[in-house]
Amino acid sequence: MTERPEAHEIWMGPLSPVAEGGLARPRIGIAGISIESSTFSPHISGDEAFTIRQGDDLLAYYPFLDAGRELREAAEWTPIYHGRSLPGGAVAPETYQRMKAGIVDGIRAAIADGGAFDGFFFDIHGAMSVVGMQDAEGDLAQAVRRELGPDTLISTSMDLHGNVSRVLLDEVDLLTCYRMAPHEDWMNTKERAVWNLLARLRGEHGGDPLERRPLKAWVPVPVLLPGEKTSTRLEPAKGIYDEIPGIESLPGVVDAAVWVGYAWADEPRNMAIVVVMGDDAELIAREAERLARRYWDARADFVFVGPTATLGEALDQALAPGAARPFLISDSGDNPTAGGAGDVSWTLGELLQRAELREAGRTVIHASVFDADAVSKAVAAGVGSSVTLEVGGRVDPGPRGPVEITGEVFSITEGDPDAGTQIVIRAGSVFSIITERRKPFHHLEDFRMLGLEPESADVVIVKIGYLEPELYDLAADWILALTPGGVDQDLLRLGHHRLQPGVYPFDDSGVVPVLTPVVTRRGADPVVSVGGGVN
Repeated sequence: MTERPEAHEIWMGPLSPVAEGGLARPRIGIAGISIESSTFSPHISGDEAFTIRQGDDLLAYYPFLDAGRELREAAEWTPIYHGRSLPGGAVAPETYQRMKAGIVDGIRAAIADGGAFDGFFFDIHGAMSVVGMQDAEGDLAQAVRRELGPDTLISTSMDLHGNVSRVLLDEVDLLTCYRMAPHEDWMNTKERAVWNLLARLRGEHGGDPLERRPLKAWVPVPVLLPGEKTSTRLEPAKGIYDEIPGIESLPGVVDAAVWVGYAWADEPRNMAIVVVMGDDAELIAREAERLARRYWDARADFVFVGPTATLGEALDQALAPGAARPFLISDSGDNPTAGGAGDVSWTLGELLQRAELREAGRTVIHASVFDADAVSKAVAAGVGSSVTLEVGGRVDPGPRGPVEITGEVFSITEGDPDAGTQIVIRAGSVFSIITERRKPFHHLEDFRMLGLEPESADVVIVKIGYLEPELYDLAADWILALTPGGVDQDLLRLGHHRLQPGVYPFDDSGVVPVLTPVVTRRGADPVVSVGGGVN
C-alpha cells in the first residue's frame, strides 16, 4: 500500500512580524456554507441536514483559533454563521435562502455594531448545488461581498472537489483548497486560508486595500473525474499535488491550488481548476499554466484508487477460500459522503440472494441503509426478536426499490448524533446495519458501538468510495465495487448535459483546450485576460 504523507506536515508556521502600515489586530468575520451535493441523487438536503454554528460555537470549531494560539490573538474575531452538512442531494431553495439570510443579516448587524471588517474568512465547500441554481457558491460570494463592501479582504477555504467559477473567483481575494484525498488535511487547509489572510493584512503592502490583494492566475481545465480516480495516494494526482508546496514557496507566490471539481453535479462550472496567487504576474501565470497542462496531459492516466469490479465479481473474490480477511468492498454508487442518498438497497438485496450467505457461519457486515420506519419496527420488536422488514429504496429506489429482510435483531443502539437510532439485523451470515438517519461509516468505532468487530469479520461492505484512513489500514484486501446510485462511478451513464463543451471524458474529441491563464485582481484592470480555456 502507498505510504501517505502526514497531515501535520502541512500546518503553517508562525506569522511574520507586522510590517509598517500593516494591521496588528485586524477585525475578521467568519461565515460560510459547506455541503457537497449531487444533482443525480433524488435526496433533497433541507434544514435537517445542516448543523448551524454561530458565535462562540463557531469559533470553537477551528482548533487553530483556540484561546492562546497565535492566530486567535492576531485578530479580533467575529464568528457570524456557518452551515455544515454531510454530502447529500441538492439543497432545498428555502433552506439555502435561510442560511444565506443568516450570513447576510449577521454581517450587516456586525458592521452596524462594530464597524467594517478588515478581513473575512469565507469557509465553503465549493460543490453546493441548490435546486434551481447553477452556481450557488458564486451567488453566496456575491451576497457576502455586497455586505462587506469593496475593501474587505476575503479569504476562502475549499474542498479540492469544489468548483471555482469566474463569479466566485472575482468576488474573493484569496482562495485555497485541500491537497490530500482522502482529506486528512481539511482543517490544515482552513488554517492556511486564515494564515494567508492575516499575512496579507499584516504585511508589507500596508494600508492600501488594493495592494493587499494578490493577483490570481486562474485556469479552467476541461477535465471532470470522480474523486476515486484522483486520489493523492497514487499517480498522477500524487505527483501533481506534490508540486504545490514547492510552487507556494517561490518568491512572489502566496498560494497554489488544484481543484478536481465535483463530478456528480451537472452544472457549467464543474471541471478542474488551477489557481496560483501572488504578486509576480509572470511567475504565477507560468506556474498556473504549467500545472494546468500537466493535469490536462495526464487526463487519461488517472485510474481508480483500487481494483474495481461489479458487485458480483467483488463478492466472488471476497468469499473465495483463502481470501484475505477482513476483505473490504466499497459500495460506491450510493456513497453518502459523496452525495448519495444512502438508502439504495440494491447491494443488500444482492447479499441476501447469495446462497452461501443464507446460513450462519461467516460474518459479512453491510453498512448501511437508512430507513426510520424499519428501525422503529425493529426497536419495537426488541433485541433477539425475529423480524421481517422492508428496507431502503424510499428516497432513491435504485434498480430494486425496498428490500425485504428477515432476521434476528442483533443489536439496537440509540443516540448517535448523525444516525439517531441504529439497528443490526442478522440474516444468515449477513449483518445489515440500518440507521434512522443518513450516516457514513469511516471509523472502527462506528461498527464497535453496534456490537460488531470489523477486524474479525470476513467481509465488510461500506458505502464509500476510496477508503478513509482507518478502513484503509483495516483492509487486508479490498475492491471498489461499481454499484448503482446517485454517485455512480460510471459518469457517462448518469446523463450530464449542462457541462461546458469539450469536458473530458464526456467529450473526447481530442481538441486541445486553450490553457492560458486569466490573471486578475478584484478592483483592478485585468493584468492578463486572454481566454483561460473555458470561462
